[in-house]
Amino acid sequence: MTQSIIRTGNVLRSIVIGQLQEVSESQMDIQPEGFRNTVRWNIGHIVYWMDKYVSLSFGFPSAIPLQCEALFNSGTKPSDWAETPPPKEELIGMLTAQLSRLAELTPEMLERKLPSPYAMGPFSFVTAGDLFNFALMHEAIHLGVISSQLKLVK
Repeated sequence: MTQSIIRTGNVLRSIVIGQLQEVSESQMDIQPEGFRNTVRWNIGHIVYWMDKYVSLSFGFPSAIPLQCEALFNSGTKPSDWAETPPPKEELIGMLTAQLSRLAELTPEMLERKLPSPYAMGPFSFVTAGDLFNFALMHEAIHLGVISSQLKLVK
């Protein structure tokens, strides 16, 4: 089962990267009515949180620029940005680098217990696989948001 979680992560990330290839730089920053963010924010948010979840789950050091937290953490939004966000190609590079890091994961790594359970609201994640699986669900949710936004901006 743990091997299938790793494969799912690879497939999901490949879909995200593929979807982003079809988006122009100008479409990245259109905020459709009813949304509080943009495609660029959703992509950056995926990058930021996958970096956090992988660090928490597997102890990998952060591999993204420090500015990503101020731009893409939960609760942020493009209308509050005080600095220029990364261009599309840089975000694709970060997504691709994270995809490459997924190749380092093994089923044994997913079975490891976290140093302490990671609590998120009413949920508690005990193993690296639990938290990584949540990271994949989180990414899939944002892929759905991106897909909805793109239908409105194209």
